[in-house]
Amino acid sequence: MEIAGEKPVSIVEVKKILEVKAKEKKLGYEQNNVLEHLRKFCKLSQKDAEQMIENLGKIEKLKEKHIMTIVNNLPQDLDDLRLLFANERASISQDDKTKILGIVKKFGQA
Repeated sequence: MEIAGEKPVSIVEVKKILEVKAKEKKLGYEQNNVLEHLRKFCKLSQKDAEQMIENLGKIEKLKEKHIMTIVNNLPQDLDDLRLLFANERASISQDDKTKILGIVKKFGQA
């Protein structure tokens, strides 16, 4: 099998993809486990995830992989956000960090 490309996706998208595939055919053991986990722990709706991705995309320094990491982990404070970017070379200003946390609080309500 050849890999045509690679794209970071949110866990909300993964859940949607697996639910569609589950209707088409029987999922494998690992896929079933992932789908059950996502059904229990995925906190965002598809609509909220899309809006969050759109709003985070307006912050210049954030790449697509950073946006997906934020959407998937929903950091609640500056310490959580710092942990997400600990191994990244991206330097995000305090103002941008505040914007990110505001967006997460707006859409990430469980």
